[in-house]
Formats: sequence, structure tokens, C-alpha cells
Amino acid sequence: MFHRNPIPSLTRRDALRKLGAGFGTMGLASVLSQTHLLGSQLSETSRNTSPLAPKPTHFAPKAKHVIQLFMPGGPSQVDTFDYKPEIAKHAGERPECVDRKSLRNTKMGLMPSPYSFKQYGQCGKYVSEIFPHTAQCVDDICFIHSMHTDIPEHAGAMMMMNAGHLQPSRPSMGSWMVYGLGTENQDLPGFIAMSPRAQPRNKLANWSNAFLPGAYTGTYVNIHDMKPERILDDLKNKWLPKVDQRKQADLLARLNQLDLHRQQGDQQLEASIQAMEMAFRMQFAVPEAFDTSRETKSTLEMYGNSEYAKGCLLARRLIERGVRTVQLSLSIDGYDIAWDTGHGNIVDGHRKLATACDRGIAALIQDLKQRGLFDETLIIWGGEFGRAPTSEGQKGRDHDHYGFTTWMAGGGVKGGITYGATDEFGLTAVENRVHVHDLHATILHLMGLDHEQLTYRYSGRDYRLTDVGGTVISDIIA
Repeated sequence: MFHRNPIPSLTRRDALRKLGAGFGTMGLASVLSQTHLLGSQLSETSRNTSPLAPKPTHFAPKAKHVIQLFMPGGPSQVDTFDYKPEIAKHAGERPECVDRKSLRNTKMGLMPSPYSFKQYGQCGKYVSEIFPHTAQCVDDICFIHSMHTDIPEHAGAMMMMNAGHLQPSRPSMGSWMVYGLGTENQDLPGFIAMSPRAQPRNKLANWSNAFLPGAYTGTYVNIHDMKPERILDDLKNKWLPKVDQRKQADLLARLNQLDLHRQQGDQQLEASIQAMEMAFRMQFAVPEAFDTSRETKSTLEMYGNSEYAKGCLLARRLIERGVRTVQLSLSIDGYDIAWDTGHGNIVDGHRKLATACDRGIAALIQDLKQRGLFDETLIIWGGEFGRAPTSEGQKGRDHDHYGFTTWMAGGGVKGGITYGATDEFGLTAVENRVHVHDLHATILHLMGLDHEQLTYRYSGRDYRLTDVGGTVISDIIA
């Protein structure tokens, strides 16, 4: 559900008495007089200067929206999309190139994938048996097999993948996106983060605005409870009809704007005005956007009944309505870092997780193509790192930050290609290496933003998503 503070229900007289008292000797009558004179002008100014209003790009964009299919916990590249037959040939051995320290510093030998791979599409891409639906879409997908990151530990790596830094005090990619571009629908948040059943304890890593203004923070939705009227806390006002709510919100906004005018600007007050207005509009826009019963029977059947598939459908509905960025994280059985079950059991764990998301992902690609939204929507799949080709115990794999797989589709990316490569056993990126900063620079570029120009001044320096690095991967751009 949305984590926002509900607007308290006040009578108009109570609101005037409460807020007017703060103007001292100015008096309530003077407040009313000035709100009458300035209210319309200030309201119009506020609407025109909304931080969520669409903004011009640095150059012509390839995409308008982003859907990030985040796979927290570290999906194993050698058991999903990075086919390495040499592992089976050298099973049990520990060649020098894989004798590298991982999180737990295991000393075991190579462990063959328990899954079979076969080729799909015109591009002939090898895909694991656990992703049969996504495999049908390989000609639309750009696979990046040479990703690498800075640390093999979940919290830090998740912050790096989502915020471009190991520290928890940086804005998320989604927040940067809305800060740079605004959003097309002023009745919904510009950045929505969703997950089935997950707890929002990773907020700082995944959808925080950090030091960016509050309007750019991500709004979290737990999609386990799919009843539209329950998506948002206090969605319906029990005491006032819509007309009176509008009057109340307008009055409070005018009083706050008058105070803002007197103070010649106050960031926190501006954020409060914007949040209050957004909260009013959301209570009417949210139920419609999240009501999947409006979809056709064929569409619902295409996605299937899994919770993640429903999240994929919601992601399409949200970007269709102008939401700029949607992050859909996979959690299962209430476990946030779902793919971390790979430590103990790749065999059962990865199959269960792939089954939970595979059909929905393929349906999302197909649905976007049918609706003419695929070319303007950038889809990103991947976790914070991968898993080692060596074994941990008998069935598991430890973390691998040296080389792993991410893929992108739509939104100006070439389909049916593979970029970069890991070594013959899949541990380390060795060809066309791609750091997380490079990935972020490329995503921003596809959205029409120069990652070096998208900055925000805070605490005496200019910050950006890519910190002091990042190179656009021009070879994968259509």
C-alpha cells in the first residue's frame, strides 16, 4: 500500500482558525482578503511550476518510460541466460580463473547447471529451461553478459544497482528519472515501486529520493492485496464528499501559498503543498489505474494468475497512464531478496522463482508490442549481482559480483543481440565489461538525458546518478 500521510479532515472554519492564527497581528480577515486576491494567481503558478510537470530532455529520447524488473538476491547467470557448457566438462575442478574470493570465500569446484539449455529465436540465443516463456522473446532482448559491480554483499550491491552508490544517502534511479523528466500524469506519482508481499525495508536502496526534493520519491505498493480501494491508505474520505474535499484542499493550499509568498520560498512548505494536492488527486486516479478487472479476458489469460504476473500487468497499466518509472521487484513467500535461496539450493529455488515471474515477463513484452508501447518503454531485467559457477555445499552457489547478466528490451535497444561475455566458466566479465555506472548512463541516455548534465547540488557539490563514472554503451542502441 502507499505509505503517505493522510490529510486530516478539518472543517473550513477549523482550517481557517488553525492556519490563520499563525499570521499574528495580520489577522484572519486580512488572510482571507489576501487569499481571495492571491489565491487564484498562486494556484495557477503552483500548477505551472509543479516539480512533476514534464520537462524537456537534453536530446531526442529513444524511450519515454522505464519498467525495471528487479530480481533481488542474485540470480545465477550460468543457470538462466549465460550458457557455459565448459562447466560440465570440468565439473569438480577449480581452474585458476575461477579461484577468486567471493562473499563466503568457498573453495569448492565447478558445479554444472542442473538445467538444460537450448537455442531460441532467429538469433539462436541459448536459454535455460526454467525461462521457457521469456525464451520466446529473445529476438526482442539485448543480453548484457559482462555486468560487474563493486561488492558481493546484498545491501551495498542493491544500493549500487538502484542508486549508483554503496552509501544509503543517494537518490534512486527512479527518483533521478522523475527529477530530470517529470511525469506525464499529474494525478499519479512519477515513480512507483511494487512488489508482491515484500517488506519496504530496502527503501533507501530501491526507491528513496534522498536529498532530492520530496516530490521525486518513489511510492511503494504491496501488490499482494489487489483490491483497488485498498491500494492506498485512507483512500476514501469518510466525512466529506469530493466537492467539499476540493474546497478544503483549495483553501489549505491558498493559505500555505500565501505563507510561502510571505517567506519568499520554503522547500518543505512547497513539498507539503504539492504532496497534499497529489494526495487529493490520487484518491480518484489510483483505483482506476489498479483495477485490472477492466482488462479483457484474453489479456488476463495471457499474463496468468501469479502475483508477479499481476504486477507486470499493473506496470503496463501505469506506464500507459503516463507514470514515468515503475520498479517491480520479485519477492516470494515474503522474502525480499528472493534469489538468495541460491546459496543452499539452485535446483529447486531457481526453478520456483523463475516460474513465479517468467510468464508475466513474456506477457508484458507481448502486451506492450500489441499496444504500440514497446518502442517507447525500456524494460530492464536483473539483480544486484550473479552467482559463481563453483558450488557452495552440494546444490548452492555463492555471490558473484565479477560478472553477471542483465538484459534490456524495447525503448531504443537492439533486440536479438548479446553484448559482452564472461570467461569460459561464467565467473568474470572479460569482454566489453559493463559497470553499473555504464548501465545507468545508458538508461538515462535512452531517456534523452545526459548523465553528466543530470546533477543536483547538495552539501556543497554537484551529485549525479553515475557519481564520477559511466560510459554510454552505444553498441546496443538501435
